[in-house]
Amino acid sequence: MTLRVGIIGSGSMGTTHAAAWMNTPAHVVGIQSLDQPARERIAAQTGAMVYDDLDALIDAVDVVDICAPTHLHHDMILRAAAKRKHIICEKPITRRIADAREAIAACEAAGVMLLIAHVVRFFPEYALAQQTVVNGAIGNVAVVRLSRCSYPPHRDNPDSWFHDPAKSGGILLDLMIHDFDYARWIAGDVESIYVRSIKSRVPDAPIDHALAILRHISGALSHIEGGSSYPPPTFRTSLEIAGSAGLIAHPADSSMPLTFRIAERAATIETVALPRSPLDEDPYTTEMKHFYGLLTGTITTPRVTADDALQALRISTAAALSAQTGKPVFLAEVE
Repeated sequence: MTLRVGIIGSGSMGTTHAAAWMNTPAHVVGIQSLDQPARERIAAQTGAMVYDDLDALIDAVDVVDICAPTHLHHDMILRAAAKRKHIICEKPITRRIADAREAIAACEAAGVMLLIAHVVRFFPEYALAQQTVVNGAIGNVAVVRLSRCSYPPHRDNPDSWFHDPAKSGGILLDLMIHDFDYARWIAGDVESIYVRSIKSRVPDAPIDHALAILRHISGALSHIEGGSSYPPPTFRTSLEIAGSAGLIAHPADSSMPLTFRIAERAATIETVALPRSPLDEDPYTTEMKHFYGLLTGTITTPRVTADDALQALRISTAAALSAQTGKPVFLAEVE
């Protein structure tokens, strides 16, 4: 039987997920969104039916793909689980830890899969680095350095939910959670975190930038940088993993002493910067193929679990508390 997928949300991620699903045997048969022009565009692209009623969409599909704003994830997961539908949900799993635990429990009780789209685990360079660590090629991990810096999302729409920390969690939850999750994938569970950020000191600042230090139970340290302070269309990421027997770095060392880049204010700049990969397959397609395999039983081991998503949320929540208080926060304090 061909899996019928219904997408909730038609923003950057809804559009991206729809395109990725088209590279799998699944069929996107429904789209539900408040943005009429955007949902009509996705419907035309995929051949999906437009739904005004969320429950009607859930009833019509086998898999619910949630690409709605973060603060809506909890309720949507519960509604889909109550109808015994498998769920794919964009990161973060929910806005709050207690809601994530309830969502996971509801899916377990209903016997449905809850797959959280932490896409960085599907980027080939990040996945290869993790496999290299697992294979022991660089020995014991000592220091992880990660950077993810972009321009402000929805910079021309101050009323967007992205700009409300109660809904989005700011860059610590919406952006840096990618690297919090990846650091844990590389170096294991996190014991404590210390963060300094611009907005924790100047809440009305038009940009944000944060530096975080994670101490892992293994003894490794992760240094993570995240920011929404670049001019569009710039989005830069990097990783470095230092071990007792070697070093992994991406991008690789460059002999160029200085790089100039002039931002072009093109009309096609995305409202939310999305990382891409220049390699053979788009990572979002790789991610959806993996989820399709899990849903159909051809893949049995998930690359990212719901508990992984919960732990990433716990780290992000501890990060926000550290930024607010100016003190290190132990993960045990955010249970």
